[in-house]
Amino acid sequence: MKQLWEKWRPAFSTLVAAYIFFWSISGLETHEVNFAETIPRAGKIFGLMITDFDWPYMGDLILKLKDTVQMAILGTLLAALLAVPFGFLAAQNIVKRFSGVGKFLLSAIRTFPEVILAIVFIRGVGPGPLAGIFAMGIHSIGMLGKLYAEAIEAIDRGPVEALTSTGANRVQQIWFAVIPQVLPEFASYALYRFEINSRAAAVLGVVGAGGIGAPLLFAIQRPAWGRVGIILAGIIVVVSLIDIGSGWLRRKLEFRMR
Repeated sequence: MKQLWEKWRPAFSTLVAAYIFFWSISGLETHEVNFAETIPRAGKIFGLMITDFDWPYMGDLILKLKDTVQMAILGTLLAALLAVPFGFLAAQNIVKRFSGVGKFLLSAIRTFPEVILAIVFIRGVGPGPLAGIFAMGIHSIGMLGKLYAEAIEAIDRGPVEALTSTGANRVQQIWFAVIPQVLPEFASYALYRFEINSRAAAVLGVVGAGGIGAPLLFAIQRPAWGRVGIILAGIIVVVSLIDIGSGWLRRKLEFRMR
């Protein structure tokens, strides 16, 4: 029976994948697209973004991009700190059978997108960057907590057992044997999340949570394609610089972990 399954497993997996694909697209509602009109129109818009570049807006753009980066930094910092207790709560080698509670909480937190959380916080604290910071921070806890838990579960048990043999209590074991091992990985994961949040921060302004999103939306609605072009160019430059800097720091941390 096992040999028969091994023989037919590739074909069965292919059929299942094909079924899932066709099931996914079967319920999509689409409308006819006239590519003869759409492609030239899109080309004209992109051309206006480049040729009508709104250079006088550069000063305001820099200020808005600064706000966006600050939102991403504070939101990531909030998540990096709050995810630590959640990570320990979800680590099976720390809380044993109660780790399922932590994993469930982290899964529940990851369910809500940043935009939905931003709308909720806007109702609570009002429009502005604070709502965006809370939205990114809370949403990021779900993923960072999961990664933290996996890092904690993968630690070397040697230092923990050595402290246990000397009579150290649970708190001392975590502080002196667990945290020193996982701290570089925690920092690496937080930097990676900062890269993601720098992109998310540019979108949250669309719903009123501060940053560059709102000016971008207003420029599209007007439409002012020259301003859209300079805003998109600014976002690309800032996100690229963040990616480069964050990647360099993560490589340094990975080198130290070795």
